[in-house]
Amino acid sequence: MNIRIRKDGYLVCNKLKIRCTFGKAGIQSQKKEGDKTTPKGKFFIGKLYYRPDRIKNVKTFLKKKIIKKNTRWCNDINSKFYNREINFNSTIKAEKLFRKDYKYNLLAVINYNIHPTIRGKGSAIFLHLTKNFKPTAGCVAIKINDFLKILKVIKQNTKILIG
Repeated sequence: MNIRIRKDGYLVCNKLKIRCTFGKAGIQSQKKEGDKTTPKGKFFIGKLYYRPDRIKNVKTFLKKKIIKKNTRWCNDINSKFYNREINFNSTIKAEKLFRKDYKYNLLAVINYNIHPTIRGKGSAIFLHLTKNFKPTAGCVAIKINDFLKILKVIKQNTKILIG
């Protein structure tokens, strides 16, 4: 099974057609760190991260991981940890996954620029939550009820096709 992100702002998964949003600068095949584009291509879905204090009983076939207060995703192009999860406070530039807002209460990693990781090519590309469909910094975002629906059918071999 595949998930398809269309340029018209819809995510298609099985028979579901779901409104979504993506990078402010659109979908681009030559993604760079900080360019506000969503990478074009076909990628596997990685781990599902969630906040159990905000989301209960997540049902999915994906590997799950609890977001803790120190859970971060490195977006420092000079770090050996670039584009991967880190769990410590330091001077390394990183995206906090434990946020005050709702956007990362539930997120799935889009395995873009993971194996191999190329510094500067883009990091922290997730499928996460939105309420208002404002463009993202490069991720794909959908409403929580839609996210919970697709989690019931996607598996570890599911690919996401963007563009």
